Amino acid sequence: MFAYIIRRLALIPLTLFGIITLNFIIVQLAPGGPVERVLAQIKGIDTGGSSGGLRGGSEVMRGGGGNTSMYRGAQGLDPAFVKEIEKQFGFDKPPLERYMLMMKNYLVFDLGQSFYRTIDVGDLIVEKMPVSISIGLWSTLIIYLISIPLGIAKAVRDGSRFDIGTSYFVVIGYAVPSFMFAILLIVVFAGGSYLNWFPLRGLTSDNWSSLSVGGKILDYAWHLVLPVTAMTIGGFASLTMLTKNCFLDEINKQYVLTAKAKGLAPNRVLYGHVFRNAMLLVIAGFPATLVSMLFTGSLLIEVIFSLDGLGLLGYQAILDRDYPVVFGTLYLFSIVGLFLNLLSDLAYHVVDPRIDFEARQS
Repeated sequence: MFAYIIRRLALIPLTLFGIITLNFIIVQLAPGGPVERVLAQIKGIDTGGSSGGLRGGSEVMRGGGGNTSMYRGAQGLDPAFVKEIEKQFGFDKPPLERYMLMMKNYLVFDLGQSFYRTIDVGDLIVEKMPVSISIGLWSTLIIYLISIPLGIAKAVRDGSRFDIGTSYFVVIGYAVPSFMFAILLIVVFAGGSYLNWFPLRGLTSDNWSSLSVGGKILDYAWHLVLPVTAMTIGGFASLTMLTKNCFLDEINKQYVLTAKAKGLAPNRVLYGHVFRNAMLLVIAGFPATLVSMLFTGSLLIEVIFSLDGLGLLGYQAILDRDYPVVFGTLYLFSIVGLFLNLLSDLAYHVVDPRIDFEARQS
């Protein structure tokens, strides 16, 4: 198993290289860009972004007709000014040189500086990370605490009224996305049309720093209720059905029938024999579920509840063509995802030592 881990770790740099290279090429082919966006703002055209202008600011220099710049918004602007904007964004260099410089910096985890904020991308990600971690970890924990017992109960009572009744909630969880639940929760519980029990935005109140330790914990939990509930409702259905199907598959196997024939108690058969085998897929899928909750599932939830986390950061960076933030978050997310995929394989082996990836590859 050790040799398998070493091989997987050795593949991580190559995979990162492929991910970053492919996305860099896509960005170069995509229309628009930070230079064109700033030029459009100078000409008074709304580009739909949310950030301000150039980092550090620049005076608008007009004049110099007959401009043949490659940028659509450059007509009527001094070509020297356009070149200055290109230089500030680093677009005065050819794409290959920019790519090589970016990869060289990434080797030492230098993610560069945001185009529109006077802060390094690494510091910006660290600043936003607590919000996404809070939502992702609590949502994942609650999903597992609900889905595993519910899935086991449905498997043991397969076809019963309990199984059929709870299936309605599972179907609703499948059918309705989490952001729709979020909107419903706001309308009902956050002062939308009915009750005003929970705050609409942020993870803490304005007076959070002046609260006692107990008051801070309660205030934090109070702000988490609606976003975590929305993500939990939208994510528990698939895990519940996965747990049920895994247990049903194991319950019908011969070794379970043999254990029951020997007179073992039902709970001992279920938790002593079935549990470890049935939980293999469920436990091994935990890293992937956590990645989904941390980085992708929380995007719309962060937007709806105005939570300043990684999902909202990445979304705004894409709109603003803030490429250092886009590639910096992609780089770190890819590293985390690759390591968690390795943890998934290790979880398979821990849960069931009979699974040996190294022996299979050899």
